Amino acid sequence: MDYTLIEILFPIALFVCTVAVLLSGYQVAFSLAGVSLLFALIGSASGYFDIELLGAFPGRLFGVMMNDTLLAIPLFVLMGAVLERSRVSEELLETMALALGRMPGGLGVSICLVGALLAASTGIVGATVVAMGMIALPAMLKRGYKPELACGIVAASGTLGQIIPPSIILIILGDQIMAANQQAQLARGDFSGDAVTVGDLFAGALIPGVMLALTYMIYTLAIAYLKPHHAPRASEAERAGLAPGELRRRVIRALVPPLALMIGVLGSILGGFATPTEAASVGVVGALILAALKGELNRKNLHDIGENTLRINGMVFMILIGASLFSLVFRGFEGDFMVEEALLGLPGGRWAAFLIVMLVVFALGFFLDFFEITFIVMPVVGPILLGMGFDPIWLGVMIALNLQTSFLTPPFGFALFYLRGVAPASVSTLQIYRGAVPFIALQLLVLALVGFWPSMATWLPHYVYGP
Repeated sequence: MDYTLIEILFPIALFVCTVAVLLSGYQVAFSLAGVSLLFALIGSASGYFDIELLGAFPGRLFGVMMNDTLLAIPLFVLMGAVLERSRVSEELLETMALALGRMPGGLGVSICLVGALLAASTGIVGATVVAMGMIALPAMLKRGYKPELACGIVAASGTLGQIIPPSIILIILGDQIMAANQQAQLARGDFSGDAVTVGDLFAGALIPGVMLALTYMIYTLAIAYLKPHHAPRASEAERAGLAPGELRRRVIRALVPPLALMIGVLGSILGGFATPTEAASVGVVGALILAALKGELNRKNLHDIGENTLRINGMVFMILIGASLFSLVFRGFEGDFMVEEALLGLPGGRWAAFLIVMLVVFALGFFLDFFEITFIVMPVVGPILLGMGFDPIWLGVMIALNLQTSFLTPPFGFALFYLRGVAPASVSTLQIYRGAVPFIALQLLVLALVGFWPSMATWLPHYVYGP
């Protein structure tokens, strides 16, 4: 289709202005909605936008409210808030550090392990990095760890919640992938194609997520053995005073309850016994029981839990509302068709289009949070890439890994900013950046492996749920 220059400029200007306003620090939801409305009015006044298209917006909001998949978000956020207040992470970290303290790099490995177990439960990557930075980083520096290595371990472990299910990011991404897959199937006349669910994406992300955590641990052990002064062993004095069998009892007491809770939540989803929403409700009940057993369900904690849950959920769904209006206006300017023509016209076919999209998502990850990227980019490029024949589960896992990598990459990685905010003054920003570099390389390695062998992301969903 031939477009005039002004028709091409409208969607480009809409996207650029939206990103510019977001970078100014203005509220994300209102930035998306405000800029979209402004462009809709300008486009209508100049005859390039049909203002009646905005009449579809209430229907989109009703669709959000009726979306059962999105109900899992407030429940998982509540579960994470309860676990955070119950001091599960602190107890796990202290206990695992004692248990693994004799081995070189034991504290670093324990932090990777705790990050893998608990990062997803907090729901938001920033909160995990901050919590790990406040708890783990001072302990590693006190033990004599090289600051660069300590910062890299904490920042990388804190972002594991983005890829290891159950994860809010995977829920949002799964919902967008599901809608994009349906749109792609309808576009090619397939009215009976297989649906993609959040459970599929959970299963697809599990093996890459666990492999990424293991890669972090192996790297930490390798550094500890090759350069022992970078990751010293624990001294015997730190383990002194423990009665025989006391350490074993502490490990069981700290590890079993949260591990059982997470296995129960994820196992019920992968086993087909519950939807993500139903499993999240079970997780909330389990987290409340765990917090009650620890004596942490006092009035102040309940108030903080409710306030944090309300704030995070309000942010997520307000962004979703603003992004829905943005995508509606963008489509009204036929921006989606222009993007499709541009990607289809690239030399190199679908793989060139895929690489361009991945580079754009990676770059946006420097400046925007995953909520904005998922809600803005996926409705536009998702149907196009899936229409080219890419597997929806594999595509979702690749985008999640890609975003996680961009969150670690200097100088704009979000995880590095979060860590800088809680790191001791003795740790420089340059040391944080240097510490992240090896873990970025590990991220890229796992991303390449999943890219070259898609079965790493697709085997488990097909095994669990069938072809």
